[in-house]
Amino acid sequence: MDIYLVGGAVRDKLLGLTVADRDYVVVGATPEAMRAQGFKSVGKDFPVFLHPETGEEYALARTERKTGRGYHGFAFDADPAVTLEQDLERRDLTINAMAEAPDGAIVDPFGGQADLAKRLLRHVSSAFVEDPVRVLRVARFAARYAPLGFTVADETLQLMREMVAEGEVGHLVPERVWAETRKALAEPAPSAFLRSLRACGALAVVFPEVDALYGVPQRAEFHPEVDTGAHVELVLDAAARIAPGDDLVGWCALTHDLGKALTPADVLPRHIGHEHRGLEPLRALSARLRVPAEHAALAALVCEFHLNAHRALELRPQTVLELLERLDSLRRPERLERFLAACTADKRGRLGHVVAPYPQADYLRQAHAAARRIDATPFVADGLAGPAIGEAMRKARVAAIREVRHSLRVDQGSADRVS
Repeated sequence: MDIYLVGGAVRDKLLGLTVADRDYVVVGATPEAMRAQGFKSVGKDFPVFLHPETGEEYALARTERKTGRGYHGFAFDADPAVTLEQDLERRDLTINAMAEAPDGAIVDPFGGQADLAKRLLRHVSSAFVEDPVRVLRVARFAARYAPLGFTVADETLQLMREMVAEGEVGHLVPERVWAETRKALAEPAPSAFLRSLRACGALAVVFPEVDALYGVPQRAEFHPEVDTGAHVELVLDAAARIAPGDDLVGWCALTHDLGKALTPADVLPRHIGHEHRGLEPLRALSARLRVPAEHAALAALVCEFHLNAHRALELRPQTVLELLERLDSLRRPERLERFLAACTADKRGRLGHVVAPYPQADYLRQAHAAARRIDATPFVADGLAGPAIGEAMRKARVAAIREVRHSLRVDQGSADRVS
């Protein structure tokens, strides 16, 4: 058998990036031969094995044949006669269709190295159209490599458009859509994910609630970019800078303004009440994609209360405490940090506001810390019991937050207002 390093490890090595995962393809072997050498079988759809010492994945070289619609409509052939080039040909992009031999030689039958130099995301063959997940994968790779100057090749974008037009993307199961979306939200430039999907028409199919934001105007004094879709793109990239790799913050950033698509036309470009209107489409989207419970819950909180965060310096101490309680941040402090990351991204996701200060975040952190310092011990010592303890603690927390405001000498009239 012959063993080659393949895929992303080869691509990132050639780009001079850190290689996180190493995958190998094995040519000329059978499942029995792999197991005889101590490899552990883990593949369900095709033979994939884990190395007995390193735990790295080794897959038998295989070909694919389209048998039906959607992601699962494939038959696989992992016969020992399958060649390395045949295995590479079934891959999505040329930059992912390279292999490295044990002696370091690069096997590149489809021009992956040339496309790396050109900064192009280009499909390997016409078989690209057989797998609708590839539309999402290309968009996700755009989100990863856009900072390096990568763009989607025109001919690949055209194939993606054809796949959308033929209904292939509509057959994607929610789990696959979410898996690719979650990865894209953790990339350095998730805005490129949206732009790529929108360019081929897939955004309207997979994320109609987000697609509806494009073309919706906002007040230019608050949003120099005006277009709500453009704003969401900027917020996504701001979130990626503020909380790198955090797809939960990214999901909150993506969905925080869904209500603006539902603003009555006669009140545009104002969006009074959009934070409440956005809850229904957000819940529908989260349910449809079967996102994790915490993603759905925190995104709903950001959607509903991001304006309260923006107005934090103007709010009464009691209202600030109510916000902290609604976030459940007194019990789960990590919730506050992610909430504030998304809100900060909303402030900075505007043309010319990339490094805009957001003092509201520091105030809410200090108010949160002051409220958490209040515990039941002194009230129990005073003889209080039952609900009386809780009420006394709330009053003490409000007083502590008021003291934070006083110490900061907040001038309510000069608070930074944003919509």
